[in-house]
Amino acid sequence: MSHVLSAVAWPYTNGPRHIGHVAGFGVPSDVFSRYMRMAGHDVLMVSGTDEHGTPILVLAEEEGLTPQQLVDKYNAVIAQDLTDLGLSYDLFTRTTTRNHYAVVQEMFRQVHANGYMVEQTTRGAISPSTGRTLPDRYIEGTCPICGFPEARGDQCDNCGNQLDADELIDPRSKINGETPEFIETQHFFLDLPALAGALREWLDGREASGSWRPNVIKFSKNLLKDVRPRAMTRDIDWGIPVPLPGWEDNPSKRLYVWFDAVIGYLSASVEWARRTGDAERWREWWNDPDAVSYYFQGKDNITFHAQIWPAELLGYAGRGDRGGEPGPYGELNLPTEVVASEFMTLEGKQFSTSRKHVIYVQDVVARYGPDPIRYFICAAGPENQDADFSWAEFVKRNNTELVAGWGNLVNRTASMIAKSFGEIPRAYEAHDVDDELLIAVADGFTTVGSLLERHSQKAALGEVMRLVGEANAYVSRTEPFKLKGDDQRERLSTVLHTLAQAVSDLNRMMAPFLPHASNRVHHVLGGEGELMPMPRLEVVRDLDDDTRTYPVITGEYSDTPRWQRVPVTVGATVGKPTPVFVKLDPEQVLADEHARLQPQTDEPATPTA
Repeated sequence: MSHVLSAVAWPYTNGPRHIGHVAGFGVPSDVFSRYMRMAGHDVLMVSGTDEHGTPILVLAEEEGLTPQQLVDKYNAVIAQDLTDLGLSYDLFTRTTTRNHYAVVQEMFRQVHANGYMVEQTTRGAISPSTGRTLPDRYIEGTCPICGFPEARGDQCDNCGNQLDADELIDPRSKINGETPEFIETQHFFLDLPALAGALREWLDGREASGSWRPNVIKFSKNLLKDVRPRAMTRDIDWGIPVPLPGWEDNPSKRLYVWFDAVIGYLSASVEWARRTGDAERWREWWNDPDAVSYYFQGKDNITFHAQIWPAELLGYAGRGDRGGEPGPYGELNLPTEVVASEFMTLEGKQFSTSRKHVIYVQDVVARYGPDPIRYFICAAGPENQDADFSWAEFVKRNNTELVAGWGNLVNRTASMIAKSFGEIPRAYEAHDVDDELLIAVADGFTTVGSLLERHSQKAALGEVMRLVGEANAYVSRTEPFKLKGDDQRERLSTVLHTLAQAVSDLNRMMAPFLPHASNRVHHVLGGEGELMPMPRLEVVRDLDDDTRTYPVITGEYSDTPRWQRVPVTVGATVGKPTPVFVKLDPEQVLADEHARLQPQTDEPATPTA
């Protein structure tokens, strides 16, 4: 058993999550985490809502709320969304906790003490109409390097180069289209050039491992071609104070939201440990060099997870050109792998919340349940290339794969057992056809598990569904519905026992993908309790502020079943089943859902994480 950190991208608290978001960070991280627990690893899955930055101020003003009221509102919505999807966080928290503030400030102080946080004069952008600072990501213009017309003020998504907002050609505010003004201001910069050698050595090692997705490692290494100091403070009054004399009490200087957000992986781990009563337990995932860590997000966040966060970790440990020593958190593990998904579009166009061309998680779960959308994301999501969600494809996969394939196998097996025996029957003499099926399905634990370890979830699910097809073919070959005579009773018992074992095995393989359905299938075959533990939403008190409470996602996952065959229980009661999945009416779904989507003009992609 090894310690596995599953570090999941922090959704921004500017609204409910749509399916493009959870296709990038949510479902893939949960499938992986659930599988790794089943494989016997000690998994810590952490995340939370990202709640600082200028966009929060802008939206709060639009909604007539204070920034804290706004993030409280959407933190609760997002936590409910992710719980309903069944994402098995050990802790899903938020960046406005006192614990998070303390961890972030400690990281800043030590990086600064080691010489990797340097003060510089820079040109900051402000809105001429409001006087408010404009964040880099709210400024758009033409890239001076490749000519891409929709480059952002922090980087160009086309060529991947880091930019400063005042370098853009014809810069404009994405809020109101006005041309920003640039003024001189003092900020702290993370000295990436002094950490570039250590970053390159780390990335070379990751490339040599062969485990990273090719597009991710290529993009990450390209970032090293133009490494410059990067501002880690902002002119803003909503965020974490800069923990240095002369800066701490400045009401208009705060740490950059992306500096504090990535530290959330560490602060959430610390908070989780404190809540368990063993405040130092987080070190098992962060200080043990044998522990591994996987970071899940959309491709638009690769820069922050393959450059900024590793640079912060290296700077904290004093592993750059200037040397230094670790602070009280010790030498913290660098990411084992950055697992970045591509983008998902909706009916061939970019998601757009402003134009209502969007499908929110809460809506799709309320109308269809979590299983069909989880299945679609795993089978057809943006794992290693951009993908499109269409309602026609959603209905097709639900009806032909979930219902007619897997659901049909479960229901026909349980129906035949219930009708003929009322319980799981015993096996008598096995024929070659019986052994062939059980061997093929048992081998699936190795094949599917290996694919899941490598984050090849589409291929893994495809292999499970191939085995489902083998089991359905077994029914056609053995024809148990024709074994009606008394002299065929033992043969019928053996065939249905074989089917029950195959369905049970396949249900375990399906469990990381479809945990809700796996519990229902478990009950259909006479199982008791939950096969797969589910997350729960709890309201907790801030560890360092007794006046404040907030919701968290947590769970107890120690009863997660093992990734292996477990013999079915002969004699377990099996009654007449109800369908595990619901067949959808294509015409009705398409008519209803297309009516909900509003026409839109083309616009830049909405980030998926």
